[in-house]
Amino acid sequence: MIDFLSGVHVVDLILIVVAVETVAITLYWRKTGRGITPARLLPNLLAGALLLVALRLALSGHPWPWYTACLALAGIANVVDLRQRWR
Repeated sequence: MIDFLSGVHVVDLILIVVAVETVAITLYWRKTGRGITPARLLPNLLAGALLLVALRLALSGHPWPWYTACLALAGIANVVDLRQRWR
């Protein structure tokens, strides 16, 4: 059981939960028209998912440019999210 719950597998599980959450929120919004629109939610979820991918790459021993690129893209997604929310 401990082998199965290595850091990489935990990150994979969290990424699956994020994907399911995205689909559920999108379906709810399409059905009811209530809640946050998927377009406004996507940059936030993308930033989080990219941080998780960067963590997964680092834990898997991939070369640093790969996870650094994910961190940079997560930063860009975060800026897009903040720009949408800024008033």
